[in-house]
Amino acid sequence: MKTILVVDDESKIRDVVVSYLKKDGFQTVEAETGSEAIRRVQNESIDFVILDLMLPDMEGEQVCQAIRQIHSVPILMLTAKVSENNRIKGLSMGADDYLIKPFDPREVVARVRAILRRTDEYHLLADRLAFNQGELIIDSLKQQVFRDGQPVNLTPNEYKLLLVLAKHPQRHFSRDELVERVLGYDFDGDSRTIDQHVKNIRQKIEGDPKSPKYIVTVYGTGYRFAGGTT
Repeated sequence: MKTILVVDDESKIRDVVVSYLKKDGFQTVEAETGSEAIRRVQNESIDFVILDLMLPDMEGEQVCQAIRQIHSVPILMLTAKVSENNRIKGLSMGADDYLIKPFDPREVVARVRAILRRTDEYHLLADRLAFNQGELIIDSLKQQVFRDGQPVNLTPNEYKLLLVLAKHPQRHFSRDELVERVLGYDFDGDSRTIDQHVKNIRQKIEGDPKSPKYIVTVYGTGYRFAGGTT
């Protein structure tokens, strides 16, 4: 049974979300502050985080960034902020999805299910893929990526995007194809979200993100993986 951490300083919102999650078969734990959320992720077995952006002790983006430094657990952000810049900022910090308040709690559960389903679908691949004499390694058993022997902290969606591309080297993928494979058919955001994920991955795996050798832009189409296996 999956355990969901619900982070919100409004008890009424937590109560409603928790109620619907429990009805759908999830276990839940709660946090009122960002520091408490980070502590729970560090010390407990958490499978998913629902994170409000407006917290009393720190901004949700800061909490998301702190969690990403210690764990690749999927994160769904909740916010009253409606601008596209806020959404992009949240995704760049490592969030997997973004839901605007007020929301239907049934949609929260549906988003959680969809993200977990996509995460589970990418537990398959050859045990290990290595590129450029082991400079970049994708270990599917550990679901971990290494660059120069050091672990790379990718979000679940970043890992899945890299995996899709690396499994099909030299194949051109359009943004819409990548949205379907990584974010799911039910994703209703802009396909340019893929660009932000690619930018994040490049910052983490490329020696020179401005001149990438792994994830290459195919102008007018999308992206392809150019690294050769060794």
